[in-house]
Formats: sequence, structure tokens, C-alpha cells
Amino acid sequence: MRHLDHLKNLVIMASADGSLTEREIALLVDRCADLGLEEADLGKAVQFALSDEASLKLPTDRKEQLSMLGDLMRVMAADGQLSEVEKRLFALAAAKMNVDREELDRLIDELLDKEGR
Repeated sequence: MRHLDHLKNLVIMASADGSLTEREIALLVDRCADLGLEEADLGKAVQFALSDEASLKLPTDRKEQLSMLGDLMRVMAADGQLSEVEKRLFALAAAKMNVDREELDRLIDELLDKEGR
């Protein structure tokens, strides 16, 4: 999966509730740098997320799928609130990638351990 597509997915999730908070933007900027992308790429991702063509492009590789879901969870949690639209978007992405409840629970535990609970 292309890094720009990954970033676009994160921006779609961050903007799913209708706003981008300062914490979400900071997370997106950091993730953009981690992916080796530039500020202009983040602008493209935001523009795409706000367009009528916005849709998640999901990876097919299992490791990339779990990484994507982990990043989506971080974005969902960044503003301290989980909106229903974010939850539905996440559930849809997980279902389309055939990630079962057990894998999601394991992924959540891993993320909590990394974040220091």
C-alpha cells in the first residue's frame, strides 16, 4: 500500500466526525513524517478526505491491515471522543479486511501496552 493512501485513510477517519482537532492534526503531521511524506502530501490527503471521492483504500497484506487498523484507532482516540460515525467506519474497515474480534482485541491490547495504558 502506498504511504499516501495510508495517510488519506487516516485523514478520512480524523475528519469523519466533521472536525479536525489540534490533537488529530498533530497526530497526522507526525504520522506523515513517519511515513516519509511531506507537508504537501498531507494537504493532498486533507483535500481528498474532504472531497466527494473520499473513500478508504484498504491494504490486502495482513501486516499492513493490522497496522492500518492500529493507526485508525490512534486517530479515533486522538481527540478523546469516539463518535458513532468513527466507530462505524472502523467496524466497516475491519469487516472488509476480515479481521475478527479476537484479532481486534489483541491489537487493542498491543496499542494500550505501547501507549503505557
